[in-house]
Amino acid sequence: MRTTLRARRAVVVMGAVGALAVAGCGGDGDAGRQGAGASESTGQETGATVRLPKLTGEKLQVVAVWTGPEQQAFTKVLKEFEKRTGAVVSYVPTQDAMLNYIGTKIAGGSPPDVAMLQQVGALKEAVGRKWAKPAGAEVKAQLAKNFAQGWQDLGAVNGTPYGVYFKAANKSLVWYNAAAFDNAGATEPKTWKEFLATAETLSASGVTPVSIGGADGWTLTDWFENVYLSQAGPEKYDQLAQHRIKWTDPSVARALGTLAELFGRPELIAGGADGALQTEFPTSVTDTFTGGDQPKAAMVFEGDFVSINIAQTPAKIGTDAKVFPFPAVGAQAPVVTGGDVAVALTDRPAAQALLTFLASPDAAEIWAGEGGFISPNKSLDVKAYPNDVQRDIAKALIAAGDGFRFDMSDQMPQSFGGTPGKGEWKALQDFLKNPKDVAGTQARLEADAAKAYKD
Repeated sequence: MRTTLRARRAVVVMGAVGALAVAGCGGDGDAGRQGAGASESTGQETGATVRLPKLTGEKLQVVAVWTGPEQQAFTKVLKEFEKRTGAVVSYVPTQDAMLNYIGTKIAGGSPPDVAMLQQVGALKEAVGRKWAKPAGAEVKAQLAKNFAQGWQDLGAVNGTPYGVYFKAANKSLVWYNAAAFDNAGATEPKTWKEFLATAETLSASGVTPVSIGGADGWTLTDWFENVYLSQAGPEKYDQLAQHRIKWTDPSVARALGTLAELFGRPELIAGGADGALQTEFPTSVTDTFTGGDQPKAAMVFEGDFVSINIAQTPAKIGTDAKVFPFPAVGAQAPVVTGGDVAVALTDRPAAQALLTFLASPDAAEIWAGEGGFISPNKSLDVKAYPNDVQRDIAKALIAAGDGFRFDMSDQMPQSFGGTPGKGEWKALQDFLKNPKDVAGTQARLEADAAKAYKD
């Protein structure tokens, strides 16, 4: 988010909207605990941690932004749900502005049963429009058992639980090409000043330092949020996220000025500003890890979900591809998270059953084994993750407890914080192209935010 924790917005690739029927019941040896089959009397598989009802023949439609490798991994989760319950699930990938799609389907009398929303703001809007259904007793029991209070609160509106944060993201990471760093004699920076110095060292070695997927505006919101949280602090971050201070506030000007120290140096960005604005997020990652020690860029900033794109290159995570925390701009390094929240849009028992399953460690374990996934579920054994890098990222997320800040743009109305070509996405793309225009960027951001919050 837009994770696509946007992912928004953890979006790996975009595809045309279409339906994929998930394979029906019956074991096929997929990942996770899929050996014994569901019990006819209890709806609970041997060794499972959650009891599910029998839903033989019940049809269920799920929508999310995931395509490509993410869709394949989520399909395995849905297959396991089918096997345990007997339900028949279809999956539909949508574009980022999911509320628009859902609204059209509801107006036509055929809402999806479960949606994986990328923004806190989108969840609040879905509740405000009376589209979302409150979480049932079994869902709430799994939430209380498996999630820190902070994640439970993010899935609630006015104290009522609605959503399950199935997939999270640590969005305060910088991934780098180890060979390019070694050749340049560069080391992992801990502060913003050191980050810029490292970029200059890499540039002097003949490798462009930073790859930016500016064609996807959500990546630029993540840049801003990490700088702003570290520089302005959590209190200001919360105020701006709720529009209790304006985008014309001096703290925003300082953050944009800090970003301009990078954005205003086209020689430090792969393709310069124009090239970055034509580069989609997946390409920004593969450009960094293709070409050995002479890649198109040496570093790429984004969340843990970058690993699923690195897997499409020859690079091996932990050896060729390494990672360090987003550098501290102020007193402390930022911890920004994102996530995808599952919410029921119909009253069908199958919808609540899927939310119950997604709130369990059983479901999280399946995707964790596939890679490109971090779960906020504290009951998930970190051994489920495929490598030490992802295990360490997951441990850090769980250890943060309630001490994180959720992606700011995902907390805002979708029209401002989560729509391609509009609002914050467009304003920051324009800023990447003209980073000297701090005041003009602030004015556009405030005008768009004021309208979105009023609407």
